Amino acid sequence: MDPEPGEQIFFHGHPSWRSILGFYIKGFLVMVVAGVIAGLVTRIAAGHVQGGWIAAVVGVVLVVVLVAGLVTRISTTYTISNQRLTIQTGLLSRDFHETRLERVQNVNANQSMLERLLRVGTVDFDTAASGNFDFSFHGVADPRDIVRTVDRAIRQPEADSEPGGP
Repeated sequence: MDPEPGEQIFFHGHPSWRSILGFYIKGFLVMVVAGVIAGLVTRIAAGHVQGGWIAAVVGVVLVVVLVAGLVTRISTTYTISNQRLTIQTGLLSRDFHETRLERVQNVNANQSMLERLLRVGTVDFDTAASGNFDFSFHGVADPRDIVRTVDRAIRQPEADSEPGGP
């Protein structure tokens, strides 16, 4: 994101690496199931379990899960400024979503039990006349801090315009 003249960036970052741990846990379960299925198939086809095929299937699933988690994390960027909120996603193709800060009506932080253990969460932004896009920062570290950052960004112009303000 290129800042506009006079725009102050309060937060610019990616989902937390801890948010990808949940994805990796699910990927580990998929890896186990894929290994069991590979073992059953080789047992039926060859009459005995072939460890080489199981290792190959588990290895492929492991690489796919690791790469998918890393790409998902690094290809998502969240920005909070004193003028707007932006979400940029994609590696080869890009999606860019932006809302003006004055359109933000409510900011809510949510954490599942796993997210609380990982100390990450989702911050949802309710915007005026919101369209089809779900404007949320997923997998951010300390979602309450993100809520406070948005509040600070909203209050920044008010503080600058008050007498005695910066």
